[in-house]
Amino acid sequence: MNKIAILGSTGSIGTQTLDVVASDPGRYEIVGLAAGGNTELLIEQAKRFRPAQVCLATKEAAEQVRPFVPPGTRVLYGEEGLVEIAGGSGADMVVTGIVGSRGLNATLAAIDAGAAIALANKETLVTAGHLVMERAAAKGVPILPVDSEHSAIFQCLNGEDRASVQRIVLTASGGAFRDKRREELADVTVEQALSHPNWSMGAKITIDSATMANKGLEVIEAHWLFGLPYERIDVLIHPESIVHSFVEFVDNSIVAQLGMPDMRVPIQYALTYPERRRTPAARLDLAKAGSLHFREMDFERYPCLRMAYESGRTGGTAPTVFNAANEVAVARFLRGEIPFLSIERIVEAVLERHTAVENPGLGEIAEADEWARKAAEAAKG
Repeated sequence: MNKIAILGSTGSIGTQTLDVVASDPGRYEIVGLAAGGNTELLIEQAKRFRPAQVCLATKEAAEQVRPFVPPGTRVLYGEEGLVEIAGGSGADMVVTGIVGSRGLNATLAAIDAGAAIALANKETLVTAGHLVMERAAAKGVPILPVDSEHSAIFQCLNGEDRASVQRIVLTASGGAFRDKRREELADVTVEQALSHPNWSMGAKITIDSATMANKGLEVIEAHWLFGLPYERIDVLIHPESIVHSFVEFVDNSIVAQLGMPDMRVPIQYALTYPERRRTPAARLDLAKAGSLHFREMDFERYPCLRMAYESGRTGGTAPTVFNAANEVAVARFLRGEIPFLSIERIVEAVLERHTAVENPGLGEIAEADEWARKAAEAAKG
């Protein structure tokens, strides 16, 4: 059986990963689960999958969980516990489903332990792509994308000469406000922003889809995963979310990956690669789907995507600052402190104040991240 550890087990990616595991009994052994503060769900997961170790974000949450997990299950907490789950659980594969930059150290620990990485935490590559990819290559560790867009590109490139790639195109649903003009966004509510038309995701990534910051993070992630310059990574709005992304080759042929918008498909492909197995996801019926639509990206309408491209091209600590400032701005919007359009204004203000450090080490990345968070918290909404 494949030994799996899941970072972010109570989130959207984590729960869907466990759906995939449960649908194929006898193939997987869950050896570690790490969650934030959802103690009730983690207890349920621990009782069902009986991992050797679980981890919570805080000591208090860990103490709440401890009496209810199966005998012999170790209960850890904090950054140290997260790193232990990733690197010390004996996992063959670590699914990184944590949202935000907290997944970096745990991902590096998993790589050092020789575990394959099923990567759903795009911020890991955004903040430290040069370090992560270099270490994975040195250790011979595969990094298998879980995001539907990157999984699609990965599948389209199977058996292809990378030198024959002309460009890759990531598709974007457009989020909750794709049909609204900018002037209609001034007074949108948190509830409205969380109503994604196609996907079931966590709050932060759903807001990022509405601002297109999420697609910007995916562009930077694609740069590292596939080794392409930003000039050969494009984005199209595709409201149906059926064409998950595509590759255009030098002969102008296009290869695309299609399917229903269900994250269990790319999750399972990462877990079973290169094998394909049946999934609990629904089949795509193109006749029922009818027409598929595409439209060009408007960078004035979605300035967060523009800033992501600019940060990626600048390199160094610029993507770290973009990500950290965005995380804080989104959190402030979700708390009701700032209006929706202030998210992008705060991110731009923080980026304008930052002088990027080239080829940063982990310490410099951490410093840039901390500085950006403080600056974003202090910025006027």
